[in-house]
Amino acid sequence: MDTRPATFPDYFRLVRDNRNFRLLWFAQIVSEQGDWMYAVAVYSMLLEFTGSAKYVAFAFVLQVLPQFFVAPAAGVLNDRISRKKVMICADWSRAAIVLCMLLVRGPQLLWLLYVLLFLETVFWALFEPGRSAVIPNIAAERELVVANTLSSTTWSFNFAMGFAVGGLIAAYFGRGVFALNSLSFVLSALLIRRMQFAEPHAENLPPLSWENLTVFSSILDGIRYVWKDRRLRITIFVKAGMGLLGASWVLLPIFGERVFAIRPARFDQRQAGMLGMSLLMACRGVGAFAGPVLSSFWIAGVEKRMRWGILIGFFAGAAGYITLGHAPNLAVACAGVMLAHSGGAMMWVYSTTLLQRQTEDRYRGRVFAAESAFMVLTMSLSSYYAGTLIDRAVPVRSVATLTGVVVLIPAFLWLLALLTWKEPDGASYERPL
Repeated sequence: MDTRPATFPDYFRLVRDNRNFRLLWFAQIVSEQGDWMYAVAVYSMLLEFTGSAKYVAFAFVLQVLPQFFVAPAAGVLNDRISRKKVMICADWSRAAIVLCMLLVRGPQLLWLLYVLLFLETVFWALFEPGRSAVIPNIAAERELVVANTLSSTTWSFNFAMGFAVGGLIAAYFGRGVFALNSLSFVLSALLIRRMQFAEPHAENLPPLSWENLTVFSSILDGIRYVWKDRRLRITIFVKAGMGLLGASWVLLPIFGERVFAIRPARFDQRQAGMLGMSLLMACRGVGAFAGPVLSSFWIAGVEKRMRWGILIGFFAGAAGYITLGHAPNLAVACAGVMLAHSGGAMMWVYSTTLLQRQTEDRYRGRVFAAESAFMVLTMSLSSYYAGTLIDRAVPVRSVATLTGVVVLIPAFLWLLALLTWKEPDGASYERPL
């Protein structure tokens, strides 16, 4: 089997020759660009109306935590009906929800923003497990690492460009970015609608009923499936450890506004803070782009190396935020952010690929829904406590350093797992993908 590292022509061939992946990839590009553009406007609006890091943290919690509670039903839905239809429904719903954010014109309507963020998260929780679960249905086994790396680096590029461009758009044109984000979901739905692929998980099943979503038999079946395989039991928690970096959603806006604001001529404090936030967020995207691409030359699709790559990612995340906490200037801060999120992206790509390889298609929706639920739980907790500490006058630099130290905990737990790792009898999981 081919053991050579993925190269840039491999990514090009995947997009050129695989129509279904190409459509899914284009849908990812347009929807994520809109997401990151409007995120700048959301965080800037909250800081303008409240001046509190806690409110930014609360908004982020509403953007992720509901997935923890929706995950059981989302996993069952994605394992019982067409994942393509679930994704299309989620996109149209998010288009309407985000458009309603234009109604928020003052601090008296912040409650509406929070409600809309919550609803958007509910439909994101339906969409994401489906997207991760369909990739093995539309890409060959040997293409999985290339497909996941391309998805991750695209996310990173969109993140960097969306925040960079979004900061400028929001600074000059205000909250019109909400309309752009709504349109991006419409385009995503239209692209996914054109995909044509088999969905064997939904074949020969009885119609879905409300009982399937409210009783726990399907959920417990998924738990038993994961529990009996030690590889799944361990790997499903990688993104939960990565979720500790969720404090970045509070730290980077605060660093951008209060520590590393960028002040061009004629820009007031709010606009300068928005640009500082936008640059740090863009650096996060650059780092997340570089991590999987550079590490792929060593990983070469070998599962053992993927597991060690996850460990390197944990240590890079810890080192990056400790660096940010002690950064003497904006350049060092940007370098720390890039290092941290290059590690985070490595964890994402390699844990996703391992789970796709190790999970049967009929369980894939529940496995990825559960994985995301654990991740958003730690993201929510880390961001909430970061915001609370900052509002209690703990210096933002100290909170960044503490974040890096806390990430060392899952790093050492993963190292312990690697040192005691055993493959199932008869398995050959060291072969390249």
